[in-house]
Amino acid sequence: MIAHVLLFRPRAGLSADEARALGDAFERALNDIPFVRRAQVGKRITIGRDYEQLMAENYDYAAVIEFDDVAGLKGYLEHPSHEEVGRRFFESIEAGLVYDFEMTTGADGVATLLERRGGA
Repeated sequence: MIAHVLLFRPRAGLSADEARALGDAFERALNDIPFVRRAQVGKRITIGRDYEQLMAENYDYAAVIEFDDVAGLKGYLEHPSHEEVGRRFFESIEAGLVYDFEMTTGADGVATLLERRGGA
């Protein structure tokens, strides 16, 4: 499974109309693009743990969009509905990170931590 992971902080002064337009574009993309297996969006919480203070930058929100494979991710990114949501996303954020991960479940996933890649 491929996870398209976005961590972001909306820009200061983002209006309610702009936020709604971003949400509407995201909803359209999820409805229009058949490659999406699952999508989740959430607001960051803190629970008083030490690791929370280690972050160099704070991102208030995360979005995780899942695909069966790389072809699905590419199909999503190349779909016309993604063009609007991508544009609105980058217009709406003050800071953000976007990463793609190949995810593996359970012990098989943990084993990927032990793999040495590229001669490392």
